[in-house]
Amino acid sequence: MQVIYEDNHIIIVSKASGEIVQGDKTGDQPLSETVKQYIKEKYQKPGNVFLGVAHRLDRPVSGLVVFAKTSKALERLNRMFADGDVHKTYWAITRNRPQEEEGVLEHWLVRNEQQNKSYAHNREVPRSKLARLKYRVIGASDNYTLLEVNLMTGRHHQIRCQLAKMGCPIRGDLKYGDKRSNPDGSISLLARRVEFIHPVSKETIVATAPLPHDSLWQAFSI
Repeated sequence: MQVIYEDNHIIIVSKASGEIVQGDKTGDQPLSETVKQYIKEKYQKPGNVFLGVAHRLDRPVSGLVVFAKTSKALERLNRMFADGDVHKTYWAITRNRPQEEEGVLEHWLVRNEQQNKSYAHNREVPRSKLARLKYRVIGASDNYTLLEVNLMTGRHHQIRCQLAKMGCPIRGDLKYGDKRSNPDGSISLLARRVEFIHPVSKETIVATAPLPHDSLWQAFSI
């Protein structure tokens, strides 16, 4: 965990792949608890530390997570995430290069709870939700392409599912059709940048995550 930004109301950290944001049935220590311990020790706070989870990242994904340090900030952040007022930019390393250098993907996604997986359809089907994102090619190596992705909706596994449907599965994402897993169990998807109006001070907050310590990510250091 690396702290990228912090004030009295919010804290933004960069999580490593493999970390869970909130507790789940695995019993592994979540990032939220790690951040609470950091706050408790840094400010020598007695008793319980308040920390609100405003959004999540999938376990194999790395990058920025925004937490609230006050109930007022959490209530407002929850509304901002729900209304699309928090602008998130992702970087994804894909196995194949898209036919178009940039574009908008629009699919109808159906979530399968048992498989913890979403399926993309080209038209509306029962129980489907509309998913839209913008992408553009920002880098390439001999075998991989680096895409910048901006979400226009927030659906379960949306980027993973839509890029795979386009024929460009994310490197290491076996669940969505890549051939090989990454050695560390991650997928090559990074929550790279977040921008929003601070829920209390009303200043513009912009935060950027560092690239993972991985030779392929570092090769795309642009």
